[in-house]
Amino acid sequence: MTHEVSWSAANVRRLQRHALHPPASQATDPAEIAAVICGAHAQVLSAAELSLALRIQAATRTTIRQALWDDHRLIKAHGPRGTVHLLATEDLPIWTAALYAIPAHNPFPDDVRLTPAQAEAIVDAIGQALENAELTIDELDRAIVDLVGPWAGDRVMPAFQDLWPRWRQAVGMAAHRGVLCFGPNKGRRVTYTNPRRWLPAFRPAPEDDAIQTVITRYLYAYGPATPQQFAQWIGAPPAWANDQFERHTRKLTKINLEGTSAWVADRDTDMPAEEDVEGSVLLLPYFDAYVVGSHPRDRLFPGQAATRALTPSGQAGNYPVLLIDGMVAGVWHQRRSGRRIDVTVEPLIRLASKQRRTLEAQVERIGTILEGQARLTIGTVTTGGHA
Repeated sequence: MTHEVSWSAANVRRLQRHALHPPASQATDPAEIAAVICGAHAQVLSAAELSLALRIQAATRTTIRQALWDDHRLIKAHGPRGTVHLLATEDLPIWTAALYAIPAHNPFPDDVRLTPAQAEAIVDAIGQALENAELTIDELDRAIVDLVGPWAGDRVMPAFQDLWPRWRQAVGMAAHRGVLCFGPNKGRRVTYTNPRRWLPAFRPAPEDDAIQTVITRYLYAYGPATPQQFAQWIGAPPAWANDQFERHTRKLTKINLEGTSAWVADRDTDMPAEEDVEGSVLLLPYFDAYVVGSHPRDRLFPGQAATRALTPSGQAGNYPVLLIDGMVAGVWHQRRSGRRIDVTVEPLIRLASKQRRTLEAQVERIGTILEGQARLTIGTVTTGGHA
């Protein structure tokens, strides 16, 4: 018998499993949260800090920074879609193996593209250069040329209206082979290092096991979902994702999500009561995992929310969002001056007095996380259009 699941119940379950409503206990390890939500997007590191801290009672950005830079339970590395994430360090063998298995597309012409032998030489050199160092990209440029030869430094790779050295094509490959991750910034400059400094016995997990683990963890956090939604989330060709779901079908259960076939992890079909989310008011930062990974978009971003909080192409995460009862109901932004943080929320609906009080408490919580004092301003109710 196929299980019938409503979108509202599935969405409440996502909020609960993401520790957004309610948040996890104060004793929870940030790495545990990162593992459950399959990483926190960290292209803007402060957003990742806020994203994880919101999910743990009494946590602050210092809590996250200690887990990342002092205890190394978190690692800043390439994650889903090839973008920068905070991942649980102990999960790195799973992530590297699964991401390396995704078919790669090389967009460069033959005279720019690395040969397989060149790519291997560069990956080895990256691992060697970063073995006991934290290097900026310019320092790594010089180190790679010194190790493999001047050809690696040829500026032939088009990027951001510039030409980058040839070797940089291999950065993603090096990350997925487990020889490159991010170190602490030098001032405002990003650094790279070798994750084996913190995981001396690192070895990528067996490929098949890693893919199965990533699929089931994704479905635990974001399911019910389809292979196409998984492909969009992880950054893989849809045909490859379909094939992986078929190969690992014994670990999956098909359900009916309001007329659409979707999957959850094996027998993970229990759903909470829909009213469990009533009264929740949340502010999520840029590229919060809940917003990026949850589907279908038209249910999470109803009506004007799609116009205001999605890009024209339908991408989620580019705008910090206001969630009311688990659905996007506006956007927000902040401005900081010293300890003072001005938080402006632009709702798409008129807030009831109880919602306003809950929002004020959420703004106060954000101020605590960011180790400042936050003040709420309600902006004009947005009627449409992108910022």
